[in-house]
Amino acid sequence: MTYFEFYRAVYALIDRFKELGLAGKKIAVTGDTCPEWLITYFAAIITGGVAIPLDKELKGSEIAGFLQIGGADAIVFTKSVSKQFEEFYQKADCVKYYLPVCYDEELYGGKQDVIDFNTLVVYDKEQQIDTDEILKEEYQKASAERCSVMLFTSGTTGSSKCVMLSENNLVSCANSCCESVDFAPEDVLVSVLPMHHTYELACTIAEMMYGMTVCINDSLKHVLKNFKLFKPTGLVLVPIFVNTIHKKIWDEARKKNKDKLLKYTIGATGMLRKVGIDLRKKLLSEVLEAFGGNLNKIICGGAAMNPEMSKNFDDLGIVLCEGYGITECSPLVAVNPYYKLKKGSVGTAVPCCEVKIDGLQIGDKGYVTGEILVKGENVMLGYYNNPQANREAFTEDGWFRTGDIGYMDDEGYLFITGRQKSVIVLDNGKNIFPEEIEEYLENVEEISECVVVGRKNPANDELVLAAVVFPDFDRFAKDESLENIAAAIKEKITEINKSLPGYKQIRNIEIRKTEFEKTTTRKIKRFLVK
Repeated sequence: MTYFEFYRAVYALIDRFKELGLAGKKIAVTGDTCPEWLITYFAAIITGGVAIPLDKELKGSEIAGFLQIGGADAIVFTKSVSKQFEEFYQKADCVKYYLPVCYDEELYGGKQDVIDFNTLVVYDKEQQIDTDEILKEEYQKASAERCSVMLFTSGTTGSSKCVMLSENNLVSCANSCCESVDFAPEDVLVSVLPMHHTYELACTIAEMMYGMTVCINDSLKHVLKNFKLFKPTGLVLVPIFVNTIHKKIWDEARKKNKDKLLKYTIGATGMLRKVGIDLRKKLLSEVLEAFGGNLNKIICGGAAMNPEMSKNFDDLGIVLCEGYGITECSPLVAVNPYYKLKKGSVGTAVPCCEVKIDGLQIGDKGYVTGEILVKGENVMLGYYNNPQANREAFTEDGWFRTGDIGYMDDEGYLFITGRQKSVIVLDNGKNIFPEEIEEYLENVEEISECVVVGRKNPANDELVLAAVVFPDFDRFAKDESLENIAAAIKEKITEINKSLPGYKQIRNIEIRKTEFEKTTTRKIKRFLVK
């Protein structure tokens, strides 16, 4: 789809919204990433309305609950959500129109309030559109500071908070994306993360502002196949994908008995770079071909990333920049500048905001450590119908409390050390941020995923640190016992413990046979780890 076709489709939908009385109303959108998803999002906001993106993995009752809380007037949904249709159709009495992207006569036939979305986006390709008049008409009614998007944080309908973002929030964040990363109109990006996630959406808007080619991955099962098809120059990912890609590279090398050759080649190209000769693209072309052959940059955010990954990808000729954001900040707060990367940091504050640390304690690195506070154009309007949460979210002088803990060095680079809500308080009063310890454990090849938790020692009832581990079973023989697997991992963790202070050392290891349950953005649901 060309940008012009997209533009025509958005304004065709705007006309239909007007006819249905949905202009300026609240429009929910959920399901798989597709042009129709983005068309709906843009059309809802342009008419002066509110877009309500919902997680496609929600149950029907949860969709209904969020529709009710947000007061949605209509919902656009793709085929993957159709199995939940009857449940939210029966329970969401605020919704006037249901607009499926893939209309099914058997499911929707006879229901007067169900309209095939595709009949709404029909336009004459030859017809002239006076968009200046349309924009003038709509924007006379709608301020850029009004609520344009309602986003529900993770959790059930009872615990989730609804974040309100203005159009100015969105645009300031997208502009900051454009100013802070090394992209150009010629770049090709593949959308991998779910579009309801603010991180993916903000980056997609920035990509469209650049005029890049935006490709859509249809399934996590096909992601590597689609990389070969689309040949991306850049990707926007979360750490679990970065880790998976890196693991896949070395697993393939081992299968072909080329892992030693790959190590040698990386070492050789590293030496050559020191004298100004860069042969990474040429000598490592077979590795890069797995991702289409053109990949040269990745932006990573959404969770803590292993600091070693930046160097690992640089060895392959791919610049990996870590960033930091939070839904309430639209979401971008900081990103590591591509021209001056700093290992372990999420970078400096982006142009649309300021960042400071609220704390007095001097941490291990010699800098003040405390809660990360943000102020700027990207900070939300507030939580919908939740005055108590709004009071708790801001300091008296208007800084947003992220709930994340970190420090800032002398050059303004931000380092994240953990989340306030996941902190483990030991019996000696020491505060442990499990994410910090998990970074060390991620370097153990035999560990696929892990979560650090506090456990009571049965011998003396003392609270100690335990690692709940999902092993990389491919590293072991198929008939290897869990006891032997645990022993091998324990041996590696014992070595790590030697470099850590006593109170940060892992005392127990628990092996699990299945992956951790995750969100749609592949974050481990830490609260479910018992």
